[in-house]
Amino acid sequence: MNGEEMETKNKAKRVKQPEVVTRSEWLVARKDLLSREKEFIRQRDALSAARRALPRVKIEKEYVFDGPDGKETLADLFDGRSQLVVYHFMLGPGWEEGCKACSYLADHFDGANRHLPHRDVTLVGVSRAPLAEIEAYQKRMGWKFKWVSSNASDFNLDYHVSFTKEEQANNKVSYNYATSEFMSEELPGLSVFYKNDDGDLFHTYSTYARGLDALVGTYQFLDLVPKGRDENPDSTMDWVRRHDEYEAA
Repeated sequence: MNGEEMETKNKAKRVKQPEVVTRSEWLVARKDLLSREKEFIRQRDALSAARRALPRVKIEKEYVFDGPDGKETLADLFDGRSQLVVYHFMLGPGWEEGCKACSYLADHFDGANRHLPHRDVTLVGVSRAPLAEIEAYQKRMGWKFKWVSSNASDFNLDYHVSFTKEEQANNKVSYNYATSEFMSEELPGLSVFYKNDDGDLFHTYSTYARGLDALVGTYQFLDLVPKGRDENPDSTMDWVRRHDEYEAA
């Protein structure tokens, strides 16, 4: 047994295990938890309604992206629908591969894309890497969702997922609605846009960091099982690998 395996075993011994009870005792505890789950769902529904009710910012700037169909504007990315979700994927110019955490999230996109168009929603990935580098990594991962390059525009800078040389030099960047120290030339996020009947575009929502958790269906399953996410609290996603890098489970 190596050191890592020993530490994992010792950690399991230190975690207090739930008590073992009769079925009737379990049912009492389960019903108590159910009442809390229902309250959480009501709170989540209220939060979602508040999110939808946020004021909107009209987009006056024109952004142009490089995509599989050539040059496309932000309006083009809607693909005939009124709602657009953009995932800001961490893949910068010259990177050998995409961020493993973003890749973890993106593994869930193709499944969602079987349904989103039927609710008037288009989902697109955007990165600063040139299109050829995006397409090479997308081919490796086997993904089908649309993914375009913002390399020739200020899109990533304006939505605070990429940073200027000056910001990096000053070690101060704006991310997740706060000023923080520079961490990386690219960071993850998600932005939502709306197009009205007149063709006007609006920014309605953006979220970053832990706000992206809701996109990860795998986490929703892990939250249901006894060991939960079972992550290192100091580096929560250090276990994550690109799906072609895992050893056999």
